[in-house]
Amino acid sequence: QVQFVESGGGLVQPGGSLRLSCVASGSSIGIYNMGWYRQAPGKQRELVAAITSGGFKIYVDSVKGRFTISRDNAKNSMYLQMNSLKPEDTAVYYCNYNPPSRITPWAQGTQVTVSS
Repeated sequence: QVQFVESGGGLVQPGGSLRLSCVASGSSIGIYNMGWYRQAPGKQRELVAAITSGGFKIYVDSVKGRFTISRDNAKNSMYLQMNSLKPEDTAVYYCNYNPPSRITPWAQGTQVTVSS
């Protein structure tokens, strides 16, 4: 029954920053591993950052050093701080369990566009 709502996307210039938020409702996410995913037009959805219930973080090489994933279990929320954005970061960004649950639909996502 959990629902996710992503927000914080927008249009930014290369080198700019955005902070994405994900708020979960209907169920606590505190004991679960979570992830941020993205999907660009014509490409498969990919995991870009993950955080375990204990706070351990991993990133795909393409965003390592630029993105920071975090969570606030008291707020049932998760965040993605994105710095030094590049045009290739353009995509719809989603939050979900890691791995995704087959009974949890993907939410709307939030659009990130990096362009000069």
